[in-house]
Amino acid sequence: MSGAEETRDGVGLTNLDQPLLAGGDVIKRDLVDYLDAVRERILPGLRDRPLSVIRLLRGQDPFMQKNLPKYTPDWVRRTSVWAEASHRQVSYALCDDRRTLLWFANQRAIEYHPTLSTVAHPEHPTHLVLDLDPPEGEPFGLVVRAAALVRRALDDVGLAGAVKTSGAKGVHVFVPVDPATTAEAAAAATRALAVHAERLDPALATTAFIREDRGGRVFVDATRAGGATVVAAYSPRVRPGLPVSFPVAWDDLDGVTPADFTVRTVPALVADRDPWADALPAPQRLPADLVAEGRTIPVARVQAMHEGKRRARARRAAS
Repeated sequence: MSGAEETRDGVGLTNLDQPLLAGGDVIKRDLVDYLDAVRERILPGLRDRPLSVIRLLRGQDPFMQKNLPKYTPDWVRRTSVWAEASHRQVSYALCDDRRTLLWFANQRAIEYHPTLSTVAHPEHPTHLVLDLDPPEGEPFGLVVRAAALVRRALDDVGLAGAVKTSGAKGVHVFVPVDPATTAEAAAAATRALAVHAERLDPALATTAFIREDRGGRVFVDATRAGGATVVAAYSPRVRPGLPVSFPVAWDDLDGVTPADFTVRTVPALVADRDPWADALPAPQRLPADLVAEGRTIPVARVQAMHEGKRRARARRAAS
C-alpha cells in the first residue's frame, strides 16, 4: 500500500509505506515516526540555523539540498545567504518547529546539517567541531582511540567538549564557545587543536587533508569552520538501517558502535532525557595563545589545493 495518507500538525504525509533505501526494510513511515518522536531533542540543534538536508528520492542517488524548492509552503521560515562559490543568494530553511520537521520528513529528507552559527550571528559560531574520520574498513575502535587524543588536547589547553557518533563511521567532538568568538578565531583554534591531537600520537592521528597522505591513520578534520555545516545530534544518516548521530559519554565510547543507534532504537533512549544537552559543557572562552598558534597553521583545503597543483605539475614534467 504505497499511497498511505496521514495528516499531522497540518502537514499531509504521503506514501508512508514506500521503502526508503533500496534493499532495506526501512520505510518512509519509520523516518517520519522517528523524527516526530525525537522532535524535542533534535529541534534545539536546528533552530535558527540555516539548514541543509540530504534527501533520498525513489530511484535516485542521495543529494544535498540547500536552496528551498519553489513549492515550499509559505509557513516554512527561511533566510537568504549569499553563496560565494555559486555567486547567488541561497534560500535556506530554518527548521524551528514540529510542522517544518514533518514537512522535511515527508520530502524524504533523511539527514539534517545545520550551520555552526545562528542566523542572527552568522560570524559568531556557537561551537568548534573536530570531525574524526577513520580509514576505509578500519574498526570503530581506532576512532575511539583518536577521540581520546582530542580529549587530551582539549584538556591540555583548559577546554572541554562533548562527543557523538557521526552516524556513519566516525565521531564528532563539539566544543561550545563564548558568544563573542569570531569565525576566524574559531577556525584557527580548531586547526591548532587538531595539530595538538596529531602530535600526541602521529602514528594514529593525522591532519593530512589529502587522502593518499593519511597512511592508514584517523583523519582529524579541522575544516568544519566558517560557513560549514555538521550533521545534527539525533539526525539519521543515509546508511542501511538508518543509523543516527548519537551522543555518547567519553568513558562509554569504547563500549558502543555506530550501529547501536538507529531510528528504531534511539526514541527509547531519549524518551525522558536529552543526552546531548546533558553532555555539552557551558560555552568557553578560547585561549588567546591557542588562537594565535592556529593562525600560523595553513588552512587545510587551501594547502591541499596548492599541493595538488604542485603534484600535477610534477607528474606532467615527469611524463
